[in-house]
Amino acid sequence: MAHHRSALKRIRQTEKRRLQNRYYKKSARTAIKNLREMKDKAAASEFLPKVVSMIDKLAKRGNIHRNKAANLKSGLTLHVNAMA
Repeated sequence: MAHHRSALKRIRQTEKRRLQNRYYKKSARTAIKNLREMKDKAAASEFLPKVVSMIDKLAKRGNIHRNKAANLKSGLTLHVNAMA
């Protein structure tokens, strides 16, 4: 158990950030999954910028690596462009 007030505060902050990061990451994963399951090209093209924005924010916050973000964005863009 922590013995200093600063350590207790740090524990509270860490837990709060962990839950926020988890929420943002899970939301982005769900959005990516929904985009991949879309059949309509117009709807997917409209939804793609929102998903790309979520991915960029994850990379900026350090929740995912910037190369992983680039790979995800590239793959999703190719997927949407290849739709009939």
